[in-house]
Amino acid sequence: MIGALPDVALSLFLIFCRIGTCLMVMPGVSSARIPVQVRLFLSFAVALALAPGLLPIVQPLVVAGDDAQRLRLIFSESLVGFVIGMLGRIFMLALSFAGHLVANLIGMGQALGPSIEDNESSAALTTLITMTATTLIFVLNLHAEIARALVASYSAIVPAIGFTAQASLIAITDNLSEAFLLCLRLSSPFILYAVIVNFAIGLANKLTPAIPIYFISLPFVLAGGVVLFGYTIGDFMTIFMQEFQNWVLNG
Repeated sequence: MIGALPDVALSLFLIFCRIGTCLMVMPGVSSARIPVQVRLFLSFAVALALAPGLLPIVQPLVVAGDDAQRLRLIFSESLVGFVIGMLGRIFMLALSFAGHLVANLIGMGQALGPSIEDNESSAALTTLITMTATTLIFVLNLHAEIARALVASYSAIVPAIGFTAQASLIAITDNLSEAFLLCLRLSSPFILYAVIVNFAIGLANKLTPAIPIYFISLPFVLAGGVVLFGYTIGDFMTIFMQEFQNWVLNG
């Protein structure tokens, strides 16, 4: 029993390499507002909670392998966890980009506020959107679905095969394409609004060049953008959460 303890400890560490690395990148847990020690402790706790069901998969590889194979497993599992977490983070990056785009289109891009995901300041509207999305991830119990998806990943990406660069790059490319289309869908009402408003302002400026139309129309542009945002924020977040949930359950 004592002789098996090093193999069990190394197996637990391999589980932590995939699950912990994924959670350190996954949106929600990886926020810069959460201290690193808390994120590390949470990742370790989740890895221990899932370990009983994963040890039969990982431990035979540790027992049968030599030191070089064990070192390869450590790097491979860390890269697999990073790729899985990055696939989820791409959705949050797309949402943040959509928030920046919306804020600039309605004239609120200069109203800065503290960022949720990063250390740098961002538009206050972006902070509101990303904070709402992060809260909904936990309210809708998607963090538990992420844990189930991590367990299922051991069947899709077997530790014996390990990290494959080609499959990972294909998955990231497909995810970036979906995220770009999602960003375009979310911001499309505001793009249309900005085109119409700026066309109207340019036309009015041509008709009355002596009047500073831009400064006169700015409060109305802001008011119209805020009203449009208020009407669309429900559908905005619903579409994002549906896409994120589909990725967690089927990705």
